[in-house]
Amino acid sequence: MISVEGWMSMALTFCWCVRTAKLGENSPMTTHKLYLRHLLLSRSDWMERRLFDGAARNGYGDLTPAMARLCAHLAGRPLSLSELARRLTVSRQAVHKLAAETANLGYVEFVDSEQDARVKLLRFTLKGWDMAESARQELEAIEAQLIEQLGADKVDLLKDVLAMPWSVDERARGRRG
Repeated sequence: MISVEGWMSMALTFCWCVRTAKLGENSPMTTHKLYLRHLLLSRSDWMERRLFDGAARNGYGDLTPAMARLCAHLAGRPLSLSELARRLTVSRQAVHKLAAETANLGYVEFVDSEQDARVKLLRFTLKGWDMAESARQELEAIEAQLIEQLGADKVDLLKDVLAMPWSVDERARGRRG
């Protein structure tokens, strides 16, 4: 299963290749402006490929990109399906289906909310915690690779810029990435 970001990246690459093939390399129509969005998607895809390669090596090859996003949003704390739907920008029904599939693989489980009996929360199982620890180790290795390639100062700068508030609303809320 390919993520939405992966499809978008492939579509952009495909469109560029088709334009180039039809119009020729020197055509003014083949000029491609490098937008920040494309760079961020490309680097996100680069990181996701490495995470999924590591997941497969470590015995978690059954996770789909959608399941990985769901687990990343859990970040070690139980969340309601409604909150996960908001964070993933999908319907509650879609989250429920995805959560059920992830639960069937043993990574998460449904539990009752202590505050509201009508609300079901999703949380990691022991297998889910093990997977999360494996992912953390993979992320550490990826960052070490980036530091080796780019230098610690550039990686720190990149983290600082990405963590800054990018809009007036984020600044007002004091949001950091």
